[in-house]
Amino acid sequence: MSTAQDPTAEPAAQVSVVLDGCPTDDARTVLDALRASFPAEPSAQAEPHETEEDTTVWTATFDVSRTLGLAGPARLSAPVTVTAQGGYRAVDRLREGLAEAFAVRVVGTASGDQEQEAQLRLENR
Repeated sequence: MSTAQDPTAEPAAQVSVVLDGCPTDDARTVLDALRASFPAEPSAQAEPHETEEDTTVWTATFDVSRTLGLAGPARLSAPVTVTAQGGYRAVDRLREGLAEAFAVRVVGTASGDQEQEAQLRLENR
């Protein structure tokens, strides 16, 4: 069994995505749009899990170094907030990918030396 990581996946191109406080169907819609655009870690297929506060959280990691395709417009039942964490350019690429399917607005950021965390608000176009 090999434990080597995918040599095409650059750490600087990895973006972790967290969705919480939204309906399951909306979370799946967002993750499906991201999977249509970018290669996903196997964990991106995982089912939602409950936190201590009885909140459902979805997490996934995407490699934004290459684009698989463009996601088409998608419908949400309500606005969804996505937290994306990764390199500056990687988070920008993820945001651009989401903009193919949704209206995207940056509602908050936290910056570090090499990475940023951005909160993105997704709505129907």
